[in-house]
Amino acid sequence: MRITERKYLDNYTDSIGKDISELIKNFDFSENRGGFEYLTKSSAVYSSNIEGNSVDLNSYMNYEMNKKQFKVGKEIKEIKDLIAAYEFAQSHTLNEENLLNCHKIFSSTFLIRSKRGKYRVEQVGVFGRAGLTYLAVEPEFVEREMKLFFQDLNELLSSDLNEIEVFYFASLIHLRFVHIHPFSDGNGRAARLIEKWFIAEKLGHDFWKIPSEEYYKNNQAKYYETIHLGVNYYELNYDKCMEFLEILPNCLK
Repeated sequence: MRITERKYLDNYTDSIGKDISELIKNFDFSENRGGFEYLTKSSAVYSSNIEGNSVDLNSYMNYEMNKKQFKVGKEIKEIKDLIAAYEFAQSHTLNEENLLNCHKIFSSTFLIRSKRGKYRVEQVGVFGRAGLTYLAVEPEFVEREMKLFFQDLNELLSSDLNEIEVFYFASLIHLRFVHIHPFSDGNGRAARLIEKWFIAEKLGHDFWKIPSEEYYKNNQAKYYETIHLGVNYYELNYDKCMEFLEILPNCLK
């Protein structure tokens, strides 16, 4: 599966893509939903919550207002690091070097220094309550897969895409990145970041404001269920990807 794949675009357009332009038109990009800085912090909090961080948005913003009264624990530091990664992305071009730097920035609380901003050299899997649910590609093939990934990503970034295509490919980028699972840890955070980064590069800086991370958190069961397309990298069935692709535009409603 390549992230430039258009096989599902017609079905996507018929199911939800046809609504995207109207959803964008009606989406509130003003300060009514909060300033740019606040929405960046919100994105980082919700993305961290998906990974098990227990500090909610209200608690984090109260910490921001009263820093002297709070002890900065690991969970607060994790969110602060992810905010810093979002801020870096917002002022840099989307490419492999900058993504690796984002990973280096946000992974300091859960990875040793030698694994931050580096592709993994060990086998990893995704585990649930019943045990292993997904086995990612072997570590010796990660660099090869990521070379293809960024080759295709650069093609998409240089292509003239309409709004439907931007959201379609953004979701495919998210999905494929998670399936490659290139890092020892932090793949979900990176996938959600790169998805929004791509949209903002194609449609404008204001699109950093869309609440995709919040929507994924509020619909976390469906998010995880629809990401799961096979038990391992070689048995992924992308013919079942439509349910995942349809999630992202709903954050605009």
